Amino acid sequence: MIDQVAPADLAAWFAADAAAAPVLLDVREPWEWQTASVTPAGFTLLTIPMNEIPGRLSELDPAQRVACLCHHGARSQRVAMFLAQNGFDALANVAGGINAWSVQHDPTVPRY
Repeated sequence: MIDQVAPADLAAWFAADAAAAPVLLDVREPWEWQTASVTPAGFTLLTIPMNEIPGRLSELDPAQRVACLCHHGARSQRVAMFLAQNGFDALANVAGGINAWSVQHDPTVPRY
């Protein structure tokens, strides 16, 4: 099952297993990262566009807690499902994506 986590609740979701390294996997395109991005705070930010995930799967560790992020949550949900099919257990989708991040958590992040 893929957890749906609001941006404001992400730190608590990561903290649920202190032994697992927290990773926020941003699956948006490079132009989107340049337009709006999050500042890592207590987690590693990894940027891999959705279509590159299968070829770069070895860059991810199934022992980590991975939360996936995109613009509104659809692409990141698909990536999380793909990761679940490839042996990842601790997965979340950031509900509402970077747009919700800006609205609910950090208004300094531009909306697009």
